Parts: sequence; C-alpha cells; structure tokens
Amino acid sequence: MNRILTTCVVAASQLVMVGLAVAPQLSARTTGDTYLLRAAPVDPIDPFRGAYVALDYPGLRDDDNPVLDDGRNGDLYVTLVRDGDVWRAGRWSRERPDDAPYLACDDRTWQVRCGIESWFLPQDDAKQAEQLLRDGAVAEVRIDGRGHAAVVDVRAP
Repeated sequence: MNRILTTCVVAASQLVMVGLAVAPQLSARTTGDTYLLRAAPVDPIDPFRGAYVALDYPGLRDDDNPVLDDGRNGDLYVTLVRDGDVWRAGRWSRERPDDAPYLACDDRTWQVRCGIESWFLPQDDAKQAEQLLRDGAVAEVRIDGRGHAAVVDVRAP
C-alpha cells in the first residue's frame, strides 16, 4: 500500500511540474491577443533539437537601453507600441507595466528571453521558413494579460 501511495504522489507531482512549465505558453495561446512583430532568422536547424527556426525581432532590440545595464538580472518587461501594421518595443522596465500590451521577459542569462525565440516546425517546412524569414517576415505572436507570449505563425508581411 505504501509503495502505491508513493508512486501516485510522485506521478502527481510530475504532472504538476509539467503543467507549471507549459502554463505560460498555453495561457498565451488560449487567452492572448494577436500582435505582429518583424522577425528575422538566427539559426535554422539544430541536430539535437530538430527542425526549428531561432527568431530575432529587430523591432524589440535596444542594445543601448539603460535598464539592461542597471547591474540587475531577472524579470524585464517590454511595452509594445504600434508601428504601422507591426508592433515594436516601447519602454523597458524592471516593474510590470499597468497597461498592456507588454512582453514579460527575463535577462538572467546572456540573452534577453521573452519565450518567443524559437519556432518549431516539421522537418520539411524548416528550409522554406528559413527562406521566408530571409526575404522579410512577420511573426504572429499571441500575448496574454500577464505578458506571456507564444509564436503562432510566421508569414510574409
């Protein structure tokens, strides 16, 4: 009986951990609003991870931003402002903005990560997507009310 209970507790805790890991992406996909961001390719294929496109967002880059040089690491929020048909970065802050839309990001590593850096595809579609991105594309991104984001599609502008 003790062995069965232990197995059930371990299995339940693993399910909870998986749920917590995918909750931000699921929340963005199911409850988020759609925004278009200019996208460019970084690295198309990784033999260990399969067919995916690593995305860069020229409109979100701000290498001279004082928030990035404040000596702190952790949560970072990027408000979005409309720029024609697409959106780009507005203000960067360590404090969660009161008004949407914004991206909830993290700069604990060498790179600012907002959860929209990779787009996984079937193997046959990866090369086509790489070419599309080289020619100029926009990423369709869904962002929920807490700034969690997920890439839904990448297409021509």
